[in-house]
This record gives sequence, structure tokens and C-alpha cells, in this order.
Amino acid sequence: MRGVFAGFGKSKAFAAIGRALMPADRVLLRISGGRFGVGTALGLRTLLLTTIGRSSGEPRQVPLLYVERAGGYVVIASNWGGEKHPAWSANLIARPDATASVGGRTVPVRGRLLDSAERTEMWDAVASYWPAYDRYAVRAAHRDIRVFLLEPR
Repeated sequence: MRGVFAGFGKSKAFAAIGRALMPADRVLLRISGGRFGVGTALGLRTLLLTTIGRSSGEPRQVPLLYVERAGGYVVIASNWGGEKHPAWSANLIARPDATASVGGRTVPVRGRLLDSAERTEMWDAVASYWPAYDRYAVRAAHRDIRVFLLEPR
């Protein structure tokens, strides 16, 4: 099923639909402990990342596609190729300790912003899973899209 959506995932229309579905995805992932969400129904690996707001100090949750690598979860802060970095990525830089709910487990993680060769390697791993990330990078060419490794702590 993922293959069916991979081509559509590159479009701006998909980004708009994805943004609209994020609240429902967040609720489904929260209720199911990371077992089921909108993305998982489409055959996508999705986790629910909980960060602490850098200004508010309040928990903030966001559903994200991920790929398992290096003993953790690689996530990309693409913001659908939008103008700005997503808030969750700034939260993770300010306060790297977070939790990831995935597959029925909640795992304490520490987010590490990747750079250089490690960033390229992990980007390639995630983009091979969801090719739309390469299109998002074209849309967001004015900024370097952040790539994180969420390492269990």
C-alpha cells in the first residue's frame, strides 16, 4: 500500500491532506500506544514523538515517519517541504530528551541532530523508504532539512 501513496506523497495536495489528518493521527497513535494511526493504516511506519515545548514547557506530540537505524529511529523534520523548520525539531534541539511511542511501546529517547556523512546516510535510508522526502528537500531548498536519530536512553 505504501507504494501506492509514494508517488502521491510528493504532491503539494498530499502535504495539505497530511497536515489536515495530523490531529487524527496523533489521537489514534496516542490511544493505541503507537500501534495504529493514519499512517500505519496506509502501510507507513509511524511513531508518536513527544517533546517538551522549548517556550511552554508543555508536552508536544507529533506523528512522524521513521526508519530504524543504528539502534534507534531516524526522523526527518521536513515540515512537508514548508518554509520553516517544524516546531518539534526546535523543541528537540533545545531539550533532546523525549519519548517515542511505537509498536505499542513508549521508549525514552534522546534526539541527536545529524550532520555531514551521517546525515546523508540516514537521509538516504529514510528517502528510500519514503521518496517524497527528496521532493520536500527541493521545496525547502532555502534551508537544510533537519535529520535526527532518536536514540533509546
